[in-house]
Amino acid sequence: MGDIDREIMVIAEIDEEGTPTRLTLELLGLGRGLAPPEGGVSALVLGSGVEKACSELASRGAERVFFLDRPELTPYNPEVWTPLLEAFLRERSPALVLAGHTPLGQDLLPRLAFSLEAGLVTDCVGVRAREGGLLFTKPVYGGNALAGMRITTPLALATVRARVGEALPASGPGGELLPLDLDPPAEAGMAVRERHRLEASECPLEEARVVVSGGRGMGGEEGFKILRELARLLGGAVGASRPPVDAGWAPTTCQVGITGKVVAPDLYIAVAISGSSQHLSGMGDSGKIVAINRDPEAYIFQVSDYGVVGDWREVLPAFLSKVKELAAE
Repeated sequence: MGDIDREIMVIAEIDEEGTPTRLTLELLGLGRGLAPPEGGVSALVLGSGVEKACSELASRGAERVFFLDRPELTPYNPEVWTPLLEAFLRERSPALVLAGHTPLGQDLLPRLAFSLEAGLVTDCVGVRAREGGLLFTKPVYGGNALAGMRITTPLALATVRARVGEALPASGPGGELLPLDLDPPAEAGMAVRERHRLEASECPLEEARVVVSGGRGMGGEEGFKILRELARLLGGAVGASRPPVDAGWAPTTCQVGITGKVVAPDLYIAVAISGSSQHLSGMGDSGKIVAINRDPEAYIFQVSDYGVVGDWREVLPAFLSKVKELAAE
């Protein structure tokens, strides 16, 4: 990828309340720091009932908000979204397209990269201008090393983890709102037949400011009940390392790590988790890490800000009781 002399485009994700996700706002902030004076940063919104989200994006850093508001665009269907975005990006020809490293971004951007013959870097933990171009940083070898990568195609695409950028404060009406004149494909081979809403304490992990995770040492599904109660009191979500998910103690949507979700909450509480590199690669960017483990040699203590050596069956009830007491005040 040569000089950044054109527009940076952020593909927005909208939550069920109709507002942009925190990660989308962070990407706008990241794009503002990278954008050239000539191109600026734009947001692209597909969905149904997106007016509120578009207004917020315009006030939070997007100089232009391109949007297509159609009922058939919700929920996300790659066979509907991909041809629309491909057509738009070919015409608009931005320099860089950013999306969150979320299930949507991980599914959509590889499809677009293939269709547009564009370079793609996924799971970025850093994007910065360097020597007239962009340098993308991502974890490799199970999170044990970081690799710097450049994209040599005219269009670059990247999925980015949470907390890489910083959301900008709202500042007036902001940028332009520009409706798109595009028609979704009449038919798609894939259709959503059913949707199941997960409990608030189980998702979305990527957006949670507090994550309470359990590991193999929880001993069974019963142990996750107290984690859910603690997460609820703290206004957070429940996560898990891979062994509890494989054992069926927690749903796959809770899994944090290299084969699960990548999270970056302000507070990560790791309970009975040893700290394998696969798990650390999914939560290493958390603000503060608190570990509870009865093994004083557990590696999780090497990366924790605070550690408690003890059995969670004794530690968590006392901690939960104190949280309830403080919440009551």
